[in-house]
Amino acid sequence: MTSTRDRQRAAARARLEREMAERAGKARKRRQTQAIAGAAAVLVLVVAGTVWLATSLGGDDDDKEQAGTAAGFAQCTYNEVPKEGRPAQIKDVGLPPGQQANKGSQTMTIDTNLGPITARLDRSAVPCTAGSFTHLASKGFFDNTKCHRLVTEGIKVLQCGDPSATGKGWRDTDGTGGPSYNLAEENLPTNKRPPYPEGVIAMANSGQPGSTGSQFFIVYGDSPLDPNYTVLGTVTGGMDVVKQVAAAGDDGAFAKQAGGGHPKKEIVMTKVSLSDIQG
Repeated sequence: MTSTRDRQRAAARARLEREMAERAGKARKRRQTQAIAGAAAVLVLVVAGTVWLATSLGGDDDDKEQAGTAAGFAQCTYNEVPKEGRPAQIKDVGLPPGQQANKGSQTMTIDTNLGPITARLDRSAVPCTAGSFTHLASKGFFDNTKCHRLVTEGIKVLQCGDPSATGKGWRDTDGTGGPSYNLAEENLPTNKRPPYPEGVIAMANSGQPGSTGSQFFIVYGDSPLDPNYTVLGTVTGGMDVVKQVAAAGDDGAFAKQAGGGHPKKEIVMTKVSLSDIQG
């Protein structure tokens, strides 16, 4: 039989076990509460920090952009073509400055073997594209290159600006060259009919947004092209030179692709220059 002393010991041991279990339970709850509170605090800090970052850092970016871009200038992005795998037709003359004037105008002069062509560029409409052209021209990028494509049916354009279109004769790669960067399109004539009237100079691209480079086309007859190409400027002199080339026709080399062909009457840009900004 169990003695009285044994029963007392068993009862004491049971009480101790219950007390220990209760203490352990309270401690566990306390730790859980602290953990939840801590997690909540962290979450609050993260949320608060996110709000602070979004407002404070976002504001700093805005302030920096506003402070970093002087009045009368636009911030432009020139996206460099990856060096690895660049075709030989890419001519690297560096990147234009990121800040470009967005006021005033420039005169572009295209000296050719057939006579000069001049155009007016409005910096308020195309600060980044005009800045790119000014940079390329200053580096001799266009010098002694040929206008490689003429379209005499439909869109009526003379296309130039491939730095690899040089020397005698024509190559299959003509029309594939450009600078070591691309930029976004500007000044799209979405509300004009026709979008590209006679006398407009516009930038060629690959059909993808942000693929403007150095190639451009001079429109010598109202063109029904879709308004996807930056209007760079307007011809102010020398349209007779362009029409002289157009009158001689093209060789149909691009007829099955983009249309047109190489001009039968060769036109070479001996030099392209842009004046200082006026106004």
